[in-house]
Amino acid sequence: MDLKDKVIITCALTGAIHTPSMSPHLPVTPEEITREATLAAEAGAAILHLHARDPETGKPDQSVAAFGRFLADVKNGTGAVVNITTGGSPFMKVEERVQPALAYAPEVASLNMGSINFGLFPLLQKYKDFKHDWEAGALEATRDLVFRNSFKDIEYILAKCSENGTRFEFECYDIGHLYNLAHFADRGLVKAPFFIQSVFGILGGIGTHQEDVVHMRRTADRLFGDNYVWSVLGAGASQLRIAAMSASMGGHIRVGLEDSLWAGRGRLATSSAEQVRMARSIVEGLGKTVATPAEAREILRLKGADKVAF
Repeated sequence: MDLKDKVIITCALTGAIHTPSMSPHLPVTPEEITREATLAAEAGAAILHLHARDPETGKPDQSVAAFGRFLADVKNGTGAVVNITTGGSPFMKVEERVQPALAYAPEVASLNMGSINFGLFPLLQKYKDFKHDWEAGALEATRDLVFRNSFKDIEYILAKCSENGTRFEFECYDIGHLYNLAHFADRGLVKAPFFIQSVFGILGGIGTHQEDVVHMRRTADRLFGDNYVWSVLGAGASQLRIAAMSASMGGHIRVGLEDSLWAGRGRLATSSAEQVRMARSIVEGLGKTVATPAEAREILRLKGADKVAF
């Protein structure tokens, strides 16, 4: 199978950044998350990156039970690779964040590769009215928040999850995070091919200028050579512009309502699937092909859906 021109689209459905008041289309309940996953997979997403939420308040929920309400339905209904977050929410401790990935042994789990300031408070200038009491307070709290991902925390997640055969989506919010990954590779604690998700546009991390994207790619090339698979996500309005840069540079793409609520200037996306279709148009416009779940599994050397615990 020739995989050279195959582009993996990851879709992140709900995340922990956006609050329910920001978009009526943000999935919150298990049924909504499952439906969004199905639509995204049908649109061309090979990987589904999943968070859970309290169905009443929409607040991020990293409990094993919360994920259990939709994981099997998503896996069986889509055939896509299921990627469970270990990032959870910036307000959670690592022991809480790792529990769903530890319990369900997914093919892929996300893993943040360093601590950063994680500023969401500027969103308070845009959104004034909130449905739930927790929303405004959570955004304001990020003014004095460090999203902790220490070396000890990273080692903890690696030690807990690696025995399950879970591979990792290494989320790198800045250049130093690539060097952190290289450190763990040098120690033999992570194994190639490294699935690197470069994150652009979070206040506290690297920016969204084209030079930032090129710098991230160039640094990863120097550190990892041919031993990594590169994907990008651009936060907010930069989502599709950075996706296009990645696809043109031989990389892969992540979209979804976790990363951006928009499908064009001033227009809310009605679903993550809408963004997947837009990403697919970019890929196919470049003469490339969107990877199927089976092809994504081969590219990333995953264990297969039959070896997960859900």
